[in-house]
Amino acid sequence: MSTLKVAVIGCGSIARHRHLVEYNAHAGVEITAVCDIVGERANEMAEKYNSRSYTSYEELLANESVDAVSVCLPNALHAPVSIAALNAGCHVLCEKPMATSREEAKEMIEAAEKNNKKLMIAHNQRFVSSHVKARKLIESGEVGKIYSFRTAFGHGGPEGWSVDGKESWFFKKDEAFIGAMGDLGVHKADLLRYLLGEEFVEVAGFVETSAKEGTDVDDNAVCVLKTESGTIGTLAASWSYTAKEDNSTIIYGENAILRLEDDPDYSLVVQYKNGEIVKYELGQIQSNDDGGQKNTHVIENFVQSIVDDTVPPISGEEGKKSLEVILAALESSESKQITSVK
Repeated sequence: MSTLKVAVIGCGSIARHRHLVEYNAHAGVEITAVCDIVGERANEMAEKYNSRSYTSYEELLANESVDAVSVCLPNALHAPVSIAALNAGCHVLCEKPMATSREEAKEMIEAAEKNNKKLMIAHNQRFVSSHVKARKLIESGEVGKIYSFRTAFGHGGPEGWSVDGKESWFFKKDEAFIGAMGDLGVHKADLLRYLLGEEFVEVAGFVETSAKEGTDVDDNAVCVLKTESGTIGTLAASWSYTAKEDNSTIIYGENAILRLEDDPDYSLVVQYKNGEIVKYELGQIQSNDDGGQKNTHVIENFVQSIVDDTVPPISGEEGKKSLEVILAALESSESKQITSVK
């Protein structure tokens, strides 16, 4: 196969710690160009990965002949830059949440179809070993009917992760659009859809700002979700878990309870109704902390879908469905009513 030429637009933390590292580790990929509005950041990454540096994504798309682009920008820029890249003839891997509205998400999907290019959304939770194993156990019928679930994704906030710290775009509504729900909640909405194998139809959301001063985006949210078949459970997303990150999911089934990323030593613990307990050591979930899994498998899946000309595992349609759960939670919180997922 010929080498896939890629560009990374946005040189913040997600690009530095995930996209660029994983592209660089992939034998079939060449990082051709990088772009960041802050010239020093772009230059630093360009030097590190022996690529060309830009401060304007329009210039990059006009001047470079690249096969694929990673969009690692503030949420409000995901749709316009992804659409521009697709229209320039590039496959696109876009960070989550894919857009700030259903309309934007639809426009991204349409741009991909019109240009016959791949659009993948970087929901990495589907590729975590414990989650893959849990889905197989559910699909096989071993767990039986799913009665309920609860999932949480929380940490102390993006200031410890973002290159801009407390000044990060994560805290600015015009750039972020949404806070912890967009940063963390959408990951879990996507994971639950993947694990349960069905869509959510109703959401009751409590979405608040309680932990971070001086921000107008949410930092604490709890949602009750209902699936097509009537299974109900909870999703929590928070930037207020100050002492320790929580990235756990528990599935309550007819024959067993699955505890995912809930035990410090075993990434999946299956507690069967008959008293049997099976513990799986499947490697730690990816984390910003030391010791977390470093390869998210997002890049390799994206590249593989281009090489094999297959639908990416998290297509634009999939990303849109997960986004719609979060949008419904926001609408529910504002209206104080249970909201249908569109």
